[in-house]
Amino acid sequence: MKITTVWFDNDKIFIRTDDGQELWQSLLWYPRLRYATKKQRMEYEFDDDSIRWEELDEDVSLESFLYDDPEPIGVAKFFHQYSELNASAIARRMGIQQSLWTAYVNGTKTPSKKRVKEIEKTVRDFGKELSAIEL
Repeated sequence: MKITTVWFDNDKIFIRTDDGQELWQSLLWYPRLRYATKKQRMEYEFDDDSIRWEELDEDVSLESFLYDDPEPIGVAKFFHQYSELNASAIARRMGIQQSLWTAYVNGTKTPSKKRVKEIEKTVRDFGKELSAIEL
């Protein structure tokens, strides 16, 4: 299987392979591409099994399009969508071990429903603190 075509639509990157498959991934996994201009996104080179954006210093492999998780979900999606939030600082506030937190944010582990509620409460409390700031 080889990459033959690359394109973007909204918040996704798509490829077509030489056997006719169309595969996609969320740009939430690739913040440099997510925030790139249309022109920057179109300045890529690809070979049989990878795509390279030199200016953005970004590489995407064909293999990554075959993963089971083309888009983050749950806690991982939240922290990818709102990358302005310092996810590690939220983990410290909650007393969650960094390696476990990294697994939540990367989507390799899913927190329990109870833990999700704790994360939501911590983020909301932080939001309330921010909204009370007067400069």
